[in-house]
Amino acid sequence: MIRLKKPSFYIEVKRIIPIETPFSFTSRSTRLKGPDQSIITMKWNKDTLHITSQGKGLYPFTRDVEILISKWGVKEGMCFLYIPHTSASLVVSENYDPTAKIDLEEFMERLVPENQPWFHHTFEGSDDSPSHMRAMLTHTSLSIPIDENKLSLGTWQGIYLFEHRASSHQRKVLIRCLNTE
Repeated sequence: MIRLKKPSFYIEVKRIIPIETPFSFTSRSTRLKGPDQSIITMKWNKDTLHITSQGKGLYPFTRDVEILISKWGVKEGMCFLYIPHTSASLVVSENYDPTAKIDLEEFMERLVPENQPWFHHTFEGSDDSPSHMRAMLTHTSLSIPIDENKLSLGTWQGIYLFEHRASSHQRKVLIRCLNTE
């Protein structure tokens, strides 16, 4: 038994129950006792998104995440995203005005330009070392709350894969959602 301390009470984890589903993800359910002795169920959902990039730039995929959250029936919880690549990253940014995307892409080009004489890691091309530096400056994982069946993003925010390589790539983004019912 695991005890999770809350400000005014303890929650006890009773057991983990695997749930069989016809989908490609696995779910686990945990039952917790709330402060009023009611049962709180938590489900763990997971899947992998596949995003094809066409070279450097920001690729929006907020809608793909929202579709999974809806399919899983997540009303309230937490969404975790992780990209297992060293030359691409994840960002939350402006998604309304397309000129913001252009400015962010140009900013990264100026911040970490290619073809610097001091680069040593260039085996895969002039974008090799800069792509790793750009990924280091951004994020490989994101955590976004889910409230009322939707991601708790700001009005103008969206989720993007930021491709740092010049050529196209097939990228994976692992998604995990904790669903509190």
